[in-house]
Amino acid sequence: MLTKLHPRNILVVLDEIDAQAPSYSLERKAALRRVFTILACTCVSLLLIHYLKFSSVMVAALRDLSLFQGEQAHFWLRKLQATGFAELFGYLWWTFWHVVGYVLLPWLVLRVTLKEKLIDYGWRWQATAQHWQGYVLLISPILFFIFLVSFREDFLKHYPFYDLAGRSWFDFLAWEFLYLLQFVCLEFFFRGFIVQGLRPAIGANAVWVMCVPYLMIHFPKLWPEATGAILFGLFLGILALRSRSIWGGVAVHAGIALTMDIASLLRQDKIPAVFWPF
Repeated sequence: MLTKLHPRNILVVLDEIDAQAPSYSLERKAALRRVFTILACTCVSLLLIHYLKFSSVMVAALRDLSLFQGEQAHFWLRKLQATGFAELFGYLWWTFWHVVGYVLLPWLVLRVTLKEKLIDYGWRWQATAQHWQGYVLLISPILFFIFLVSFREDFLKHYPFYDLAGRSWFDFLAWEFLYLLQFVCLEFFFRGFIVQGLRPAIGANAVWVMCVPYLMIHFPKLWPEATGAILFGLFLGILALRSRSIWGGVAVHAGIALTMDIASLLRQDKIPAVFWPF
């Protein structure tokens, strides 16, 4: 498997995927409609997430609700802030919109328009274990890079995203649950819904189509991470098609996310507040 992931063999691997079912299994008219449906849903999902995921939108929505006008709106906002979990609640809102955009909307499209089952789009384990070397190859250099950059001040200021993750067990576990759930949704959307959904129409080209929006969601990040998203998305897409599962990609993302958060907490001497609360 490792030799097949060598850059010189990428096109060979894509040719192999093209030669296997269900690549190009649809006639032209059906293929056109499938591509239109999946990419239209992709546009709507990304639009919703991009503009609705921020906690500032949550605050604005709370103020605009008819039940929370004027001083009453400020009262509820103050009550939320007084709990000490206002930031965590903001991330709950953030994760909610990822669930809506990355899972619920595609599920509706699959069920209503394509008449297919959600579970057939990478939710099963399938052949993930057979491709474990490929996932290890992906995550290993990233973990080493995290170790190197964990000494930098900007890294410590950036991770964890939730500033109070090291305050208590509850803060840490609640944050990681929301954070990792977002990665499950993301993997399904890009490596399940888009890649597996487009494969019957355009074969292995589905991987490159997926890489475009996957790169674009990384534009707000630093340029090295956005650049790496191209190859990262390519390899995860290939592995998803070969394993017919999203769980290898979920494991890679979860491993990277947990490592970054724990490394940052360790460097800041905040990890004892989580693991030794007494």
